Amino acid sequence: MGIVIQQHCQNINWQQVADLLRFYGLSELDAVTQRQVFERSYAVVFLLENQHVVGVGRALSDGICQAAIYNIALAKHLHGKGYGKVIVETLVAQVKQCNIILYTHPQTVKFYQQLGFDLMKTGMARYQPDHVIEMKNMGFI
Repeated sequence: MGIVIQQHCQNINWQQVADLLRFYGLSELDAVTQRQVFERSYAVVFLLENQHVVGVGRALSDGICQAAIYNIALAKHLHGKGYGKVIVETLVAQVKQCNIILYTHPQTVKFYQQLGFDLMKTGMARYQPDHVIEMKNMGFI
């Protein structure tokens, strides 16, 4: 069976979402909290392989002019097969009327540039105190 693209939160195994995001260091939130995060997002996409979550992404937006994409993650065995692009393009299509910002790991900047995103010269962030050192060590700030 192939990869199924799902754009809603019904029948998602939230532990699999939490595990996928944790594997890439994108979030340490538990399954219950991940469910809240995704359900409160403007747009979501899940890639399912045999009903197993193998890709995720979400967007926050006012639905009119501004959006932000977060939590793009894809199982390693699917890297290089175009599925990361599918996740991003599916989210972009849901907020196509908006200016979109994207928060990513420094190692994946080129991937997003290939999808039409530009580096910002004035982007700024305010992190929770317990995250500042980690973000500096990983090269985000």
